[in-house]
Amino acid sequence: MARTLHQKLVRDFIPEKIRNNGEACEVRVLHDAEFIPALTAKIIEEAGELAHAVSRDDILHEYADLMVLLDAFTAHYEFSEADIKDAIGRNIEKKGLFKERYFLEWTDDTK
Repeated sequence: MARTLHQKLVRDFIPEKIRNNGEACEVRVLHDAEFIPALTAKIIEEAGELAHAVSRDDILHEYADLMVLLDAFTAHYEFSEADIKDAIGRNIEKKGLFKERYFLEWTDDTK
């Protein structure tokens, strides 16, 4: 039996599923100083999977995975729904949305 090194944050039920599949695994609980970097790495991983998803079902699945991670981020920092809505509103006010579908080709800094 070959050992596969994962060294990444996993969801709560994953160790049980691995063991129920007849495999062994080792997990540890991350301290606060380790949790956010691991959560951020997992967000990047899932965002990459979302970016490569093709079918509607796969896109929805990866979107849901990403949202669960963002919810964990929200819970860790104790952001309220009002905090998030306010931040989104300020962000949109400052930068806009994506309704126009603008794709920036280039800029020229010469004046």
